[in-house]
Amino acid sequence: MAFHKTCDGVRRRDVLKIGVLGATGLTLANYLRLAEAGEVRSGQAKAGIFINLTGGPSHMDTFDLKPDAPSEYRGSFNPIKTNVSGVEICEHLPKLAGCADKYAILRGVTHTLGAHQLGTEYVNAGTRPLPSLEYPGYGAVVTKELGAPADIPPFVAIPNSAQKSGFLGVKYAPLNTGSTPRAGAPFSVRGISLGNGVTVADLEKRQTLLRDLDVAFQGHEKSSQLLDGLDRFGQQAYSIITSKRSREAFDISRESPEFAKPYGEDPFGMSCLLATRLVESGVRFVTITLGGWDTHQDNFTRLKDRLLPPLDTGLAALFTGLDQKGLLDSTAVFVTGEFGRTPKINQRSAEGGRDHYPRCMFMLMAGGGIRGGQVVGQSDDKATMPANEGYSPDDAAASFYHALGIDHTKEYHTSTGRPITIVRDGTVIRPLFS
Repeated sequence: MAFHKTCDGVRRRDVLKIGVLGATGLTLANYLRLAEAGEVRSGQAKAGIFINLTGGPSHMDTFDLKPDAPSEYRGSFNPIKTNVSGVEICEHLPKLAGCADKYAILRGVTHTLGAHQLGTEYVNAGTRPLPSLEYPGYGAVVTKELGAPADIPPFVAIPNSAQKSGFLGVKYAPLNTGSTPRAGAPFSVRGISLGNGVTVADLEKRQTLLRDLDVAFQGHEKSSQLLDGLDRFGQQAYSIITSKRSREAFDISRESPEFAKPYGEDPFGMSCLLATRLVESGVRFVTITLGGWDTHQDNFTRLKDRLLPPLDTGLAALFTGLDQKGLLDSTAVFVTGEFGRTPKINQRSAEGGRDHYPRCMFMLMAGGGIRGGQVVGQSDDKATMPANEGYSPDDAAASFYHALGIDHTKEYHTSTGRPITIVRDGTVIRPLFS
């Protein structure tokens, strides 16, 4: 799986502080952000999984096919029946077709941001981006609102995330695994594993040093969000590193072969297996990044041979695995790219491709009271726009938060006192929950 660099907003003076802490060897404290216990809401879901299909997957070749459209639109893929009467998806997603009762398909989602970065910021925060303000992503908000056990990271990104902590501050940023797990092997996450002969006694000495360093910095940079509460970061980092539960949560080799087999051996499938294990262990929020969907050329070959098979295997196993463990109702799942792709096929290669197209796209949602086995929304006969009013990423965000028991209209304040609602313009999509 591809790595994607993201900006966490750390300033030069904060980088210096991070470097000093890294010298102690307590590496988790470099990026662990304490999840302050907030008011726990009463929603069905207690954890969330967000899957980011970076590049923008084609809606017409996956979950919104138009077999009766002219050939220059419909492409070469055919729809197949799912296990839900009347719902059809792409023939190259047979495993997802077999568990369509476990998720809902949103069609006719629409917006106007056709650039990768802006579209990605939009769908990862649920609010249209502004140049003057960085909005927090879902993981940061969920971490703040729901909290987490002291010995488990609250927010984990596999291998990294486009979601930012925004004006909430870096203490709500994710723990990036930096890599993806391999089938049948323990997964070593920097800062979680005790390697290179390091013992618990060594960590105790380093924790003491870390506390001393924090005290030394208390008289400086009092307004820094990074330093805010930093004396507690080291304590929780120590708790996580020495926690058997935390180390075991990342060890996918502990799953039975029977349970792990449906996930396959592709990095995306293994990431889905890890996400399942993490939420079972108490992690509040997990993001998975799967890139490669920018199919301007050779759209159909790339989808058929490289992109759809791992998505089909991993995502179907995730929905089914969560259900088998009794976690689907208590885990809200959100799958999306930053936009769809042009309904009309271009001629940039022998078989053609599809370009950026935010006017019409799909999303998948499950868990937390969302009723699976349904299609919500509709696109027109060529999938060029919603058939009716359509839904926005803001509406999807409001619905995702609703599934997690979080009021999307709740008001936060920036460091300057500016009031900001979690989702500025969205409305809960009620049919998802009917």
